[in-house]
Amino acid sequence: MPIIITGIIIVFLAFAVIVKLQHSSELKGLPNYTQIKGDFTKLDIDYDKQPHKGDAAAKVKVVEFADFKCPMCKKWEEQFMDKFQKDFIDTGKVQLYFMNYAFIDRDSILAASAGEAIAKQNNDKFWEYYTKLFANQGDEKEIWATQKFILNFVKKNISGIDYNQFEKDLKNNTYGYDVKLDYKIAGHLGVNGTPQLMVNGKLLPNAFDYNAIKAAIEQELAK
Repeated sequence: MPIIITGIIIVFLAFAVIVKLQHSSELKGLPNYTQIKGDFTKLDIDYDKQPHKGDAAAKVKVVEFADFKCPMCKKWEEQFMDKFQKDFIDTGKVQLYFMNYAFIDRDSILAASAGEAIAKQNNDKFWEYYTKLFANQGDEKEIWATQKFILNFVKKNISGIDYNQFEKDLKNNTYGYDVKLDYKIAGHLGVNGTPQLMVNGKLLPNAFDYNAIKAAIEQELAK
């Protein structure tokens, strides 16, 4: 009996060590803002570089600041995006832009970098990534958007892109600078959480007050 118990303990400990090593290996692939260098002195939004949807001639520009790990961002997408699309984007009133405010953890930065890599290849595919990643969002308190997860997720769910180029961009953190620049710009504009919306340069206090969003847009349209 003591021999059996000892054997069970050894197997359990070996399994725990393997799991810990695998987890540590995945953490090594996660970017950190301190590692991303570049010029962060110009803190104005370059709309042409942001993922977007809607008529380019729309009088109102709305920016959504979000973190792919943020459960409230997922809730906003599920609760309001279809209605927002129908009310404002499809009608030509608004052009919607997306900016990263990746602040929750290091895998927030990686998920944002993946979105940037997809957007650079195909703007429409970014919005497919946006919707599907929120639908498959993990626990906010856990590191889930690892390289392994994102590579498998994109391979299975996002067709119509150069996957090999995407994999290269993700592993090399090609668009880490863009993610950090978004973060810096958002902070400069007063963003301090997610989701937040900005209508023609003005931050709204509550992204979940749809009537206030509508009123802010209508006010801009009336000018």
